[in-house]
Amino acid sequence: MAVRIVIDSTANARKDYADRFTVVPLTVNFGTESFADGIEIDNDTFYEKLVASDVLPTTSQPTPDAFAQTFKEITDAGDEAVVITISSKLSGTYQSACIAAEDFAGKVFVVDGYTVAIGTGALAEYAVNLADAGKTAAEIAEILEKDKANIRVYAVVDTLEYLKKGGRVSAAVAFAGGLLNFKPVIAIADGVVQSITKGRGNKQANTLMNSEIAKDGTRDEEKPFIIGYTGADSRLMQEYITDHIDLWGGDMAKIHTAQLGSVVGTHSGPGAVAVGYFVK
Repeated sequence: MAVRIVIDSTANARKDYADRFTVVPLTVNFGTESFADGIEIDNDTFYEKLVASDVLPTTSQPTPDAFAQTFKEITDAGDEAVVITISSKLSGTYQSACIAAEDFAGKVFVVDGYTVAIGTGALAEYAVNLADAGKTAAEIAEILEKDKANIRVYAVVDTLEYLKKGGRVSAAVAFAGGLLNFKPVIAIADGVVQSITKGRGNKQANTLMNSEIAKDGTRDEEKPFIIGYTGADSRLMQEYITDHIDLWGGDMAKIHTAQLGSVVGTHSGPGAVAVGYFVK
């Protein structure tokens, strides 16, 4: 009996873990056009359409039936599943997974990741490592429920334009912020996105983000961490890594990166740099 790790398509893990997950997609909606996230639209295409669109896309949670079909395939093969979803405060995906899991009691265990994107990705990588260590699905779910409180996600947003489109800042604030080159620093806290400070330009904003990281506890170097970016261009992320390599262990070969997809990308726009990691 194997343990399968199931994630939804909002989770962003590093590429070398991709074949270790079973992914249930959300739906990305651009007006009347709808796409299965990660299947009918990849991240680069998503960002091309995002930049070209005057209105923000929306996402729709998977149905309980979509999860149930996945759970049936896994359990019919004699395996168990641990399911890790985007925060229940950001999407109904967790609820859909729980409804579907009712028919698979003792075989499917659903965990509200209480985070998003690379935060969920780091939690999912941790789950894979636990499965490789021989833990059962029930044991993994129990460990994740305890350790998910130690996940941290911070990001520097490159432009206020998409926060304006989403109604999170006013047009006047976005205009003034653009003139002054303000870059918001955001965090995932209590399961939702929160704005915590802002810097004048990327370098100052990155320094402020690192200050928040330093105040938030010691990073658990035994657990996964991921540095991510939005958009098709990873240049700002690479600059951040180069400038702050010592914060992340000092070894470029051990820095794991991922491109963030539709959920974070919709509201941040391209050019954001994010970090997801565990504290002790």
